[in-house]
Amino acid sequence: MDHESLLNIAAELGYQLMFSGAEIYRVEESVTRLLLAYGVAEPQVFAIPNCLIISLTTPAGQSITRMIRIPSHGTDIELLERCNALCRSLCKSPLPLPQARGQVDKLRTQRRSYRPRQVLAGYFIATAFFTPLFGGGFWDGLAAGLCGLAVGWCVIFGRRLLGSNNFVRTIAASLAGALGALLLVLLGLGRDVDTITIGVFMVLVPGIALTNAMREIMAGDIISGLTRAAEAILTGAAIALGAALALALWRSGMGGAG
Repeated sequence: MDHESLLNIAAELGYQLMFSGAEIYRVEESVTRLLLAYGVAEPQVFAIPNCLIISLTTPAGQSITRMIRIPSHGTDIELLERCNALCRSLCKSPLPLPQARGQVDKLRTQRRSYRPRQVLAGYFIATAFFTPLFGGGFWDGLAAGLCGLAVGWCVIFGRRLLGSNNFVRTIAASLAGALGALLLVLLGLGRDVDTITIGVFMVLVPGIALTNAMREIMAGDIISGLTRAAEAILTGAAIALGAALALALWRSGMGGAG
């Protein structure tokens, strides 16, 4: 058996699992089960949110290792389900390595992507429908949807202007959303600026990251859990900073106008 090819297949599957936002225990268990299914004895798999290390020993006693850095990513439930289904299939009925490699490569080539206007429509709908949950009316929901477009624009296109720093882009997105809510209420489109702002900020709240962090800490993956928790806390801080900056700019502008 070509253990180099097998290691590359396992590394690619682990990468796609990590990129989809899978929990650390799921990544390590899936890669380990795949290697065991192909006859590898005692494979070693270690993962943290931005790095995956896989090591195995060949029957000849040679140890080979792969380390992959995972870039910044979100959560892709569809990709996660496809990765899980493929892993289970390969563990149950291992394919020849060339065929298995082809199946794993399809995970990358068949990854679904959406046009910016589709993503912006999602931001509009999400923020518009969050607002009534906090007591907002129709016009509050419409105002929140428009603010959601501003937030979505910052998230999608902010990388070109602000770079890849997610903390800075979150500040910019919350700043745009809060200023938009204040402006629309002033123009009479919305009525309750607090309700509109909360509805807008819901699309920025790192709920999945915080949930996964607590789950991983309780499962014993302390490093991964603390890393995700720190990321969630920083995102929350960025939202608060953006809102505070928006209020400061608004008050200074209104004071100057008065």
